[in-house]
Amino acid sequence: MSWRPFAPRPSVALVSSLQEIEHIHMATIQIPDTRLAKEAHDILREFSTDLLYNHSNRVFFFAAQQGRQRKITFDSELLYVSAAFHDLGLLSAYSSETERFEVDGANAVRQFLLAHDIPEEKAQTAWEAIALHTTPGVTQYMRAEVALLFTGVGLDVIGLGLDDFPADMRQEIVEAYPRTAFKDGINQAFFDGFAHKLGSTWGTVMAHVCERYAPGYKSPNLCDLIDNFTFPDTRQLERLA
Repeated sequence: MSWRPFAPRPSVALVSSLQEIEHIHMATIQIPDTRLAKEAHDILREFSTDLLYNHSNRVFFFAAQQGRQRKITFDSELLYVSAAFHDLGLLSAYSSETERFEVDGANAVRQFLLAHDIPEEKAQTAWEAIALHTTPGVTQYMRAEVALLFTGVGLDVIGLGLDDFPADMRQEIVEAYPRTAFKDGINQAFFDGFAHKLGSTWGTVMAHVCERYAPGYKSPNLCDLIDNFTFPDTRQLERLA
């Protein structure tokens, strides 16, 4: 795969996105009014579908509100950039031949941030947030932006934490970024993003998508892999000798 270069864009290229997003806010949460956030927004808008564009923005607002509710200190700009890039690996412009789509998006955000002279530590945090955004049971022990991206995605895709989220704010977010045919659409978007590399989903929740949409596909079973591994066990007599 050949990555797109992420050189900083000239100021004139930011005008349209600034006009679009600068007044959008949910309660007191706003998309950060920074050059970095605007460029991330522009990339998302240029290369993404409407479904993934709206989803990614909802994820940011959900995640940011969850952080506020839990009184978690987080970097709003880094969280927005991570949300904007988290599904770019599903798109042909960013998809590799073999890597998990989450890793493709993570690699893209790292390149983007480092090209803008963002410190390596922050770039690594964004990389981890995107690489692990479909991995349950891990992110809650990591940096705030990593944990919040996972919960924001989880709320929008499968309703995790839905009952704890303010209903009026949720409605405002969905009105700004609609969930039009989202349930069917996101499943199809997932599959389309890695249909050329089904094996990359092994050991992840995305294997379920492959089993639904790829006729006859069955994800490798760990027990079968262990049973059929050609590395032989040590024989009992050899252990006693």
